[in-house]
Amino acid sequence: MRRRSFLGLAATGVLTPAVAQAQLPRRARWLTTWAAMPQLTEPHNMPPTPFTGDGLVLADATLRQTVRVTAGGPRLRLRFSNAFGGAVLPLTAVTVARPQDGRAGTSAVEPGSVRRVTFSGRTSADVPVGALVVSDPLDFAVEPGTNLTVTAYLARGQASTDITSHPGSRTTSHLVAGDHTGSVALPGATPTDHWYFLSGVEVPSEADAVVVIGDSLTDGRGSTTNGNDRWPDQLSDRLRGRVAVVNQAAGGNRVLQDGLGPGVLARLDRDLLAQSGVRWLVLFEGVNDIGTADATDVAQKAVAEDLIAAYRQVLDRAHAHDIKVCGATLLPFGGHGYDDAGGFRESARQAVNHWIRTSRGFDAVLDFDAVVRDPARPRRLLPVADVGDGLHLNPTGYRMLAESVPLRLFR
Repeated sequence: MRRRSFLGLAATGVLTPAVAQAQLPRRARWLTTWAAMPQLTEPHNMPPTPFTGDGLVLADATLRQTVRVTAGGPRLRLRFSNAFGGAVLPLTAVTVARPQDGRAGTSAVEPGSVRRVTFSGRTSADVPVGALVVSDPLDFAVEPGTNLTVTAYLARGQASTDITSHPGSRTTSHLVAGDHTGSVALPGATPTDHWYFLSGVEVPSEADAVVVIGDSLTDGRGSTTNGNDRWPDQLSDRLRGRVAVVNQAAGGNRVLQDGLGPGVLARLDRDLLAQSGVRWLVLFEGVNDIGTADATDVAQKAVAEDLIAAYRQVLDRAHAHDIKVCGATLLPFGGHGYDDAGGFRESARQAVNHWIRTSRGFDAVLDFDAVVRDPARPRRLLPVADVGDGLHLNPTGYRMLAESVPLRLFR
């Protein structure tokens, strides 16, 4: 089932000098082709024993991770984040390689594909607390939609149990004792379905990027582990590398306040404005603000008004950087724990969606609510799209969202 969700794109019909200049051919510059929103790692998402203990994390240990790039390029560079670390992040050695058979989540790499990564000409880097480090450019070509293996070794380990990660990777990483950054296989490695430290991959490209800021519905709760079938993944498949799709979502995230990770207003500079080559933003977030607020008429009216005010803030800040903003309507949550007997939260959702659809504040509107709601029970998701909890989607539902996005939006 496919439904049209695009409501409109603001246009004047007049080609201004600035727009005409923007349409001229451009030289390649660094472009974010993959990213994961950094956040403080919760205790149950820490690397398992023996890789966490005695106040040290990953001491004398190798971490191998795979990520899927969305736009290609002849070279690449990596971003490692210590945004939430309680101590220096000591990267002793880092390599990149092609995963065995091109698969996500595998611990083995293709023989002969391993390349050493450097940082300002050095093979190691100490990332200060709260900081980010970008690697040197490396001649390592990647194609759109392919997986990349990044392996890091920490000899000393990070001397704090406050570390930076992206728990909702939906991709398997692997841990093993000792330095195996140059190894083809990691026999006996411990699997864990989280990303740690790695926060971005960049390539030189003339393409542009669309950043998606969202919560678990964009982070992929209900998608297939190692399947790369979140809706941004499936949108990237449709775009075929012509546009990079940068997923900056986290389960439990909120717009107005911190949830799991900083709220949208707190992380906008880092997760949107500091990314390379961004031309568009899709804002698809707010359901956790509504669902975690008190289920009273007064509280929900306040949340709806505050969300609308926050959306205006995002629009102002993005437009100041010439980034076009697409607003996505919030999905139904009937049957989920967010649903309330009085219907106050549903009223708030409807008020927010009405504003998204009619305010003309956004450059475009993606009516995701209309795509996956059940026409017979509009407060609920279509059964074919529902993962089973009344809030999150399954891969079919995510495909419906991805297919509803008009590609002409990203010309």
